[in-house]
Amino acid sequence: MRSVNNVNQTFIMCKPDAVERGLVGEIITRIERKGLRILRMDLRVPDRPLAEAHYEEHADKPFYGELVDFLTRGPVVAIVVEGPEDQTFHLMRTLIGKTQVAEAQPGSIRGDFATTTNENLVHGSDGHEAAAREIALWFPS
Repeated sequence: MRSVNNVNQTFIMCKPDAVERGLVGEIITRIERKGLRILRMDLRVPDRPLAEAHYEEHADKPFYGELVDFLTRGPVVAIVVEGPEDQTFHLMRTLIGKTQVAEAQPGSIRGDFATTTNENLVHGSDGHEAAAREIALWFPS
C-alpha cells in the first residue's frame, strides 16, 4: 500500500476456518516472529456486500458464490501488517504458503495447517494495488 520510512503495509485475513479451528493466535505469532508488525486488527463477521466486494475480481467465475458464502459463514480477523518496503508482500506470501494446499511448503501456515484449497485459512494481498484496495475496504477511515 503506502511506503513511508522504508516500510510497507499489506492486508491479511484469517478466514472463518482459521477462527473456527483456533489458529488465529498461531497465525499472528508467526507474523510477529517473522519481524512484521500488526498495525490494525478487527474480528468481525463480514456481511455479503463486503465479501462480494472483497472477491470482486472473481465475480465472473463459477466458484464466486462459494467464496462469498465461505467468507460470510462466520467471524474473520482482518489485519493490516507492516514490514520492510521491498519485502513485505513476498515475506507474507511465503509465510502463508501457496494457495493450492498440496503445493504449500511445510513450515508455511497453509503447509502446516490447511487441509483443502477451498478452506485454506489465510488471505494475503498479492501487491500494492490489492493491499490498498483491501485495506480501504476492510478499514475505511
